[in-house]
This record gives sequence, structure tokens and C-alpha cells, in this order.
Amino acid sequence: MALDPETFDALIEAVRRFVAERLRPLEAQVEADDAVPEAIVAEMRALGLFGLSIAEDYGGLGLTMAEEARVAIEFGRTTPAFRSTFGTNVGIGSQGLVMAGSEAQKAEWLPGIARGEIITSFALTEPDVGSDSGSVKARAVKDGDIYRLTGTKRFITNADKADLFTVMARTGDDPGARGVSAFLVPRDLPGVSIGTPEKKMGQRGAKVADVIFDDVAVPAANRLGAEGEGFRIAMRVLDRGRLHIAAVCVGVAERLIADCVAYAGERRQFGKPIAEHQLIQAMIADSKTEALAARALVLDTAAKKDALEQRAVRGTDLPARGEDVVLESAAAKYFASEMVGRVADRAVQVFGGAGYITDHGIERLYRDVRLFRIYEGTSQIQQLVIARETMKRGG
Repeated sequence: MALDPETFDALIEAVRRFVAERLRPLEAQVEADDAVPEAIVAEMRALGLFGLSIAEDYGGLGLTMAEEARVAIEFGRTTPAFRSTFGTNVGIGSQGLVMAGSEAQKAEWLPGIARGEIITSFALTEPDVGSDSGSVKARAVKDGDIYRLTGTKRFITNADKADLFTVMARTGDDPGARGVSAFLVPRDLPGVSIGTPEKKMGQRGAKVADVIFDDVAVPAANRLGAEGEGFRIAMRVLDRGRLHIAAVCVGVAERLIADCVAYAGERRQFGKPIAEHQLIQAMIADSKTEALAARALVLDTAAKKDALEQRAVRGTDLPARGEDVVLESAAAKYFASEMVGRVADRAVQVFGGAGYITDHGIERLYRDVRLFRIYEGTSQIQQLVIARETMKRGG
């Protein structure tokens, strides 16, 4: 259920001030320290950011997808590490539980997740399994009322601080995606260990690491859904996660455009501000046009997702072919992530030499946005999804 307009407007204004006054001044520190200050994490908890997408019944804010996208756009206007701090709780780390969890599982975990006392993470990717996510090799073997889980997961966001992992593992002999099941795995179970966080090109302060499961005894009660439903759950989670990331891309692009406009108005060449030169204007115009198109696609898709979910709640007719947002979510993520890469490249060009050094933060954002075209499904995977769904719908 959506918040009333006045309450939501107040939330957006609070987030906007938080980003501008508290987060942006700390960007260089986060880059240097490769860490988000704990005081900022505490403020995020107080704002309710860890529970944005979790229902009010479990202590969250219960935002709709359209509302969540608006918040994500605002957080795109600062270094992505800040959003990543609570992002797994809002998105892929909790949504498997939200979508497929039993009432007992939700009651046990969601209130702590919403308060930010439990940090979640999503463990799908493996050393030999990336885009081919239906081929996971981690295994969970049924042994009475437990599953014995063994395997390694790679590039797992927030692994270093996570308390609860949603893990995809193979439970049967069925080939491919049909043999994959989903589990809630607490970090404190014996046999769970975390690798050293990776050193990355960008998005410093947002940690990724291996998670190793060595004969971990996972209670059967922690399985999400039935055996063999894990891949379907993962794909539903990623559909929503892709929309969230697309919204973040829009926010980063809008921030870069604003920075370009401000710099172009001050920097003078050939006796006038470079903002008066048509080739600079062309780069700003291209960037603004693409950002507006991405924003419209993201918010339209989010609104469609919300409408379909409301139909499901009301128990109306089953959706006809094409009445889902698989295609649109993939298109939004594909277009927005590629768009923000082009905008960042133009921003470096507008700033010239100043864009290549660290003083203005443009080179940092240029590195940061490169990851958006990889996680939550590479651009090439989005192209495959878009093409497949378009052909299913007859064009």
C-alpha cells in the first residue's frame, strides 16, 4: 500500500537533505577509507532506510515499487556505497523472503531486517557460475530435518557484514534451473566463513567477498518455497532488483549532469564560459535526453509492477501474456546502466583534465558506474531477456 502523498513527500525531502548534507561531504572519505562510517549507518537505521520495501506489518515502511524507485533515484546522487549499505536489505537480500517465505519465516526475520539489525545478502554467483545462474554447483543434501550445504559463492555484496544469506543451491539430480532451491542461511551457523573483500575498480565502501559453506547444517524449515523453486524465486528477486538499480543509475546521471552544468558555467575558454560552446551544449543535451528517457522507463515500469501486484492482491483475473514486467525491468536496467556510462564519459569530457583527476569526483563516479552494466545481470543478459520476451509477446 502506498504512503499518503504528504508522508511520502516528507520522506523524499528528508532523504534529499540527508544525501546533500550528510553523505556528499563524506564521499572522498569513503573512497579513501573503503568504508561507510558507522555513524552514517546508524542515521540510515533511524530514517527507516533498511525497511523501505518491507511491509508495515513487519516494521518496515512498505513502499511500493514506484516509491522505492523515487528513493533510489535520490540515493543515486551520491557515491553508490551509501545505497549499497542498506540496498541488500531493501532488495535482493530480503525479497526472496518477502516473496516466497512462510509466515513463520517472515515473522522471525523481517522485523530485524527492517530495523537494520539484521543485514541480508543474496548468494547466487559462484566461481564458475555467473550469467548462467541456473547452473549453480553448491549442493544442499537432505539429511533428516536439515540440509547439508556445501559450496562457494563469489562477489557477494555485503558478505563481510551480512547476518543472513539467501542462498541458491542444488538439491536434486534435475539438470539446470529445475534442480535449484533457495535457503535462508544465518551467518552464525557452523561451517559458514567469509573470504577477504575484493579490491575493486570502483564503488569503494561497498564490499564484496566470497562466502564459503562447508557442510553447513541448514534447518529444513529455512528453505524458501518447495524444492526446485529456487531459480524461479531468484529470477523474481532479480526482476525487482533490476528496477531498483536502474533507478539508481538515473540518479547518478542526474547528479553528473548537474555537475557538468555548474562546471561549464564557471570554466572559461576562448573568452567565454564553455557552457556557451555548442559542442559542450550538445553533450549536455544528449545526456539530459537519455536521462529523461531512462527516468520515464523506470517509473512507468515500477507503476506497472505495482498495478499488477494490486490485481494479484484483489484476486482478479490471471494476467494475460505480457502482463508482467520481466521485459520492462530488463529494458530499464539495460538502458539506464548503459545510459549512465555514456553520461559519465561525457562528464569527464566536459570537465577535461579536471575530470581525470580526483578533485571533482568525476573520475570516481566514472569508475563507480561501470559496475552497473554487470551486476543484477549483465547488459548482454538483459538483451537476451528483452529479445526472448519480445518474441514471446509476438513483437
